[in-house]
Amino acid sequence: MLKNVPKILSPELLKVLCEMGHSDRLVISDGNFPAESMGKDAIVIRCDGHGVPELLDAILQVFPLDSYVEHPVNLMEVMSGDEVETPIWDTYRDLVTKYDKRGAAAVGYVERFAFYKEAKTAYAIIATGESALYANVMLQKGVVIN
Repeated sequence: MLKNVPKILSPELLKVLCEMGHSDRLVISDGNFPAESMGKDAIVIRCDGHGVPELLDAILQVFPLDSYVEHPVNLMEVMSGDEVETPIWDTYRDLVTKYDKRGAAAVGYVERFAFYKEAKTAYAIIATGESALYANVMLQKGVVIN
């Protein structure tokens, strides 16, 4: 056990977050995301019993976002023609604002198939049981400045 580390962060996940370097990307995926096929060249960590917001909140407590890019947090855009509401995005923006001084401006949007292409190059993918649609989020790691 460790002090001051969110309990939702398993030893396996903490190890991966620590191993990641500057500019490495992490995908936190919803339950519909093809994590295993997208993550053939990545580390896939199963967190099926959890939702994206609770993991995002815990990860942002220990994970610096990249300050050298405009959008170190990217969400998968809704496909044209899909009539889907995405209230979970408001939660994501609130969480990013809690941990990054850029606030919601640090959040960008990537077209669905471009998101898949980028996800295939991610260092790791966390597969959650999140049931909200278009709830995938990609984080780009920054550096720790003391």
